[in-house]
Amino acid sequence: MNQGEDKQELLDRRYMRMAFIWAENSYCKRRKVGALLVKDKMIISDGYNGTPSGFENVCEDEQNMTKPYVLHAEANAITKVARSNNSSEGATLYVTSSPCIECAKLIIQAGIKRVVYADAYRLSDGIDLLRRARIALVAVDLEKE
Repeated sequence: MNQGEDKQELLDRRYMRMAFIWAENSYCKRRKVGALLVKDKMIISDGYNGTPSGFENVCEDEQNMTKPYVLHAEANAITKVARSNNSSEGATLYVTSSPCIECAKLIIQAGIKRVVYADAYRLSDGIDLLRRARIALVAVDLEKE
């Protein structure tokens, strides 16, 4: 590994730890997910899973199932950057859990070129789609620290 790769791995781990801290903002009980969008070493957007703005901060129904309108962390980060003056073109997305198929489609359309994730989501179709779109994927294991 050369010095550039060492530095990138160090940055990936730092941003991933920040994404886990950001996930703590989620009101979801079953699973808390955080996301950061980084471009040119600047965080240009952030997100965590939760209900849309103006809705009650309750993500699960009486059967402890996630409500269908809960937004994923990636979707929140991407829509947040869309409302700003920033562009996600060429950015890196740091997300605590690998993206689902719906978020993978948003990632592709947003021009994000790299996705760094920690935990593998139970379904791999999102990762498979990102691979097909030739988006760089990096799995980070923070437990090795």
